[in-house]
Amino acid sequence: MTRDALPEPPRTDASLMAAIVAGDRRAFAELHARHAPWLVARLGRRCADSGLVDEAVQDTFFAVWKGARRWDGRGEVAAWIWGIGVRRLIDGLRRPHPMATAMTDLLVPMARRGSVASAEEQVLLGAQYGDMGSALDRLSPSLRAVVQATVVDGLTSREAGRLLGIPTGTVKTRMMRARAALREELT
Repeated sequence: MTRDALPEPPRTDASLMAAIVAGDRRAFAELHARHAPWLVARLGRRCADSGLVDEAVQDTFFAVWKGARRWDGRGEVAAWIWGIGVRRLIDGLRRPHPMATAMTDLLVPMARRGSVASAEEQVLLGAQYGDMGSALDRLSPSLRAVVQATVVDGLTSREAGRLLGIPTGTVKTRMMRARAALREELT
């Protein structure tokens, strides 16, 4: 009597990352298929320009392929990918315009370009270049990283903790301290 072969269980993200480090293109394809759809959706909520979102996703997975060794195994692979993705999107938002014209271009309807700036694009640029950006720059790196992960990147405290390699309680404490410091700076 022969047994039917049971389907192989899906590999974990961690095992896929180990295989990618070894140069396994199939593992990379599997990781891409698993994570690209949600990355496109989440970045798409932050940017109205689908071309820019697609470019950020492509750049993200290129960085994953080239830099798989940099994932240290301490956090979730998805959180690591999200961190790369949101930085690539912000880089893309910064790239086409000098600082002075970026705000103007995004705040004025862009019918000639076929898209309208999302509210998040406007807020991100304001946070980057306005009073808030200056106040954020004066925060300690550990507080600024928590603010970026939770506020700018939209991660939960738990996801931010995994991304930053710190406990969830530490994320909450640093966020409380960052709010107090920002309140002091901005009032």
